[in-house]
Amino acid sequence: MTAARELFLAQGYAPTTIDAIAAAAQVSRRTVFNAAGSKVALLKLALDWAITGDDEPVALEQRPAVRAIQAERDPRRALELWAEMVVEIAGRVAPVGQVLYAAADSDPEAAQLLADEAGNRMYGATEFVRHLASLGGLAAGVSQQQAADLCWAMMDGHLYHLLVTQRGWTPAAVAR
Repeated sequence: MTAARELFLAQGYAPTTIDAIAAAAQVSRRTVFNAAGSKVALLKLALDWAITGDDEPVALEQRPAVRAIQAERDPRRALELWAEMVVEIAGRVAPVGQVLYAAADSDPEAAQLLADEAGNRMYGATEFVRHLASLGGLAAGVSQQQAADLCWAMMDGHLYHLLVTQRGWTPAAVAR
């Protein structure tokens, strides 16, 4: 997986072949296929590891950062914890996300992965906003759907890439 991620980031999705991944990992082509199944599966694994920060089989919603947000009763502090978590994750996801966006243009499986990832982000954003709303943390006139849509957009690694990489923002400024 590490070899695949490094090649995806260095060369992009299309030029990275299973043979190149196998050579970089010093394993056979068959080993790569047996371990992952396909190039898109490797990209998904790279994305999953970027989201969670490791290869442990623990869902994001079971992680300490999410648990802390769920336990928080102060809406302002819940939002701060959420923003810190989102920026931390986005910093890891942004490079892999750029590869996924490019891959989705030409590979239907990658396009489906991108759509699935967007759906998962929407689910997470909606759950967070429900929690925030239950604490009275939404501004007057802002619907839960509007808030979820904004959180969904903020959770996209591409926005992080635009602000930090292209516009020079610090991660702390994005969180603020």
